[in-house]
Amino acid sequence: MLTKGTMSAKSVLSWLYLVNATILITHQIDAAYWHEWDLFRMPGGIQLNLLLNIPLVMLVLFGQQCLTQGRAAGFVFSWLLVAGGIIAVSIHSYFLLQGDDAFRLPVSLGLLASTFLLSLAQAIALFMLRNTRDQDAAQQRC
Repeated sequence: MLTKGTMSAKSVLSWLYLVNATILITHQIDAAYWHEWDLFRMPGGIQLNLLLNIPLVMLVLFGQQCLTQGRAAGFVFSWLLVAGGIIAVSIHSYFLLQGDDAFRLPVSLGLLASTFLLSLAQAIALFMLRNTRDQDAAQQRC
């Protein structure tokens, strides 16, 4: 049984996923500007960077589709997006603290800060939705 709170939490989660995914994909565009492959010492330059981003973007978009369809996989993809956002921010924070010049423009920093905040908000929404689902399951057993 879905309650009004459950529907609201699902809607919030779906929007948070969409906005977080948009910011992360935009960060990947920004990463091409900064030659992120040099930062990570990846061979192949822009060619490999583009090839690696194709499946990543496809998985992010597929996750959004699963989430909006209410499939269990959507929640897994949502957690993966949260983890990806936190990992990206952590790695870039490390490089920034080491004095690297990349990603220091205001919009680049804004994308990283937004990713951090959106990932935290998305994680909170996932926990809230889980608690709501647990309460709904407990009510059904009574």
